[in-house]
Amino acid sequence: MVEDNGSIRTLSVDIGGSGVKALVLDITGNPVTERARVDTPQPATPEVVINAIVVLAAAQGEFHRVSVGFPGVVRDGVTETAVNLHSDWIGFDLETALSQRLNKPVRVINDADMQGFGAIKGKGVELVITLGTGFGSALFVDGKLVPNMEMGHHQFRKRETYEEQLGRAALEKIGEKKWNRRLEKAIASLQRLFNYDYLYIGGGEAVKVNFQLPLNVKLIPNITGLLGGIALWRDEKR
Repeated sequence: MVEDNGSIRTLSVDIGGSGVKALVLDITGNPVTERARVDTPQPATPEVVINAIVVLAAAQGEFHRVSVGFPGVVRDGVTETAVNLHSDWIGFDLETALSQRLNKPVRVINDADMQGFGAIKGKGVELVITLGTGFGSALFVDGKLVPNMEMGHHQFRKRETYEEQLGRAALEKIGEKKWNRRLEKAIASLQRLFNYDYLYIGGGEAVKVNFQLPLNVKLIPNITGLLGGIALWRDEKR
């Protein structure tokens, strides 16, 4: 590892159901390259997704370490669920495999958790939801992450989960107007459930939110999912 002299660059990668994104961050977490994106290969097996990351990485210039946000439960670098990708991801050691391909240290975390690190203020109860192919979620208490909170797969209404009601497939099926009404109900439900101080809404479909949000609810840009990558290296104990 390069000494922490301000020159360390972190390649931040966001794996999504529809796209894989990457950019490089400086030691303070500010981007030093433009965000690059490729469509998520289909079928989205580990091998082809890793190949896509390698291609993106080659175009991003110099970097010394890698942060990855993955759409599923991640424990010690191993991906345990992958609802919107391929079943081969279940039990896959992404951290080790990608580190071997890029010859750099790699850390992997749930994608909503990484987005949350890029959004939160670090005070009180802060909830993050991501609206994209699926429905991601992350919970923080005074800046500390409650990891792998896959709320999207819990029942929301009409015997359907948050993801079934608010994922991209539902949006395309019912249209933006009805989808917005559902999201408004979801926000009210989450406020009662978590009594959060702040709720942040991100993901590729957040741009389609079209109603007056409560004062403690904020839309965050999609790039936030990459900006949070710097947080994975704040604790060097691992």
